Amino acid sequence: MNKLLSILAMFALIGGSAVAVAGPALVDAPDLPDTLRINQIQVLGTHNSYSQGLDPRVSALFEEKLGKTLDALIDRMPPAARALFEEEHPNPMIPGDMLRYAHPGLAAQLDMGVRSLEIDINPDPAGGLYSSPVAYRMLRDRGVTDLLPFDKTDLDKPGFKVLHIPDIDFRSSCPTLRLCLQQVRTWSDRHPRHVPLFLLIEAKNQDMPTLPNATRTVPFTPALFDDLDRELVEVMGRERMITPDDVRGNHRTLNQAVRAGNWPTLEQARGKVLFMILTANGPGATADYLAGHPSLRGRMAFLRAQPGEDHAAFLMFDNALRRSAEIAQYVQQGYLIRTRSDIETHEAKINSLARANAAFASGAQMVSTDFEVGGNGYGTSYIVRLPGGGVARCRPHARDACGEGQP
Repeated sequence: MNKLLSILAMFALIGGSAVAVAGPALVDAPDLPDTLRINQIQVLGTHNSYSQGLDPRVSALFEEKLGKTLDALIDRMPPAARALFEEEHPNPMIPGDMLRYAHPGLAAQLDMGVRSLEIDINPDPAGGLYSSPVAYRMLRDRGVTDLLPFDKTDLDKPGFKVLHIPDIDFRSSCPTLRLCLQQVRTWSDRHPRHVPLFLLIEAKNQDMPTLPNATRTVPFTPALFDDLDRELVEVMGRERMITPDDVRGNHRTLNQAVRAGNWPTLEQARGKVLFMILTANGPGATADYLAGHPSLRGRMAFLRAQPGEDHAAFLMFDNALRRSAEIAQYVQQGYLIRTRSDIETHEAKINSLARANAAFASGAQMVSTDFEVGGNGYGTSYIVRLPGGGVARCRPHARDACGEGQP
């Protein structure tokens, strides 16, 4: 019976749609050993998982305005920030192409086999800050009446709002963090034997005044980070979360625990979620999340770090073509790493899997794409799937733990 359920589950993934199967809950990746540590698996993720894409006229407006200012914005970056930006954005930055992707809803992605999601959050303590995007106001003033739908659910209420770029890239399948988390929790409740979900939360903290009278963002503070932790627990439930305290155990620092391989086993982690916080402009932007919480004691999420820092457990090297050797080295040391299979949609445009292949081969546990489904805006056949199919596999450089030997 278990073999039959596994076959049906695999058929559902290959077919790209969910299949309802009566009986016991399906087990994700049933062939992986229960004793495998969660840093020894690899999953497919999506980038900006909530995004429903831009209305074509907003995209044209974005290209018109940003094309004149992008180089100047990059030139004004401090040297270290610019170097990181250029490494993580190695492809041609053509405004009309950069945001040329869209995803189905979060539950649909999870049904397809995605096991890592990325959600961008923007604080809105008073409510209403993001409910009237400038781009739509400008286009309506020009007489446009058939703009793509914009879900404003709960945007008038205080909370964390989910969008990529204020006034430009704001169409979200879950407009607030609470709504996104509720969708994930509902899906998880229906699939209690799933492999752990790796949820990346980007704390947005930088204005991008591309359009006139642009919305001014609210910076994160220690109090807002406390609010974030409370919301994660309220919606997801502490018992469903794997936190830095869980991994640290009796070790003095989180980094010591990670280097000692103290991650939960796959069996211990089934049905649970890890949250990982990042920003697009360096560690200083999330320093307040660490302040007062050495080694992330008491915090609900892991934090992007540099190797060797006391709180280091989660690293990001988005450019696998440049950083494959470092990724392979650091996953062997116990770190969780996210990398990307495509950047600025360039790989879909030229229909090249070179970056995706490098990303998967590197051993990074999370490989994020903008193209988990076919039918992109370029008309190419580009699509990214986990090698071998399924929802998780033993990552490269850990195959001895699966009884497969090293690649």
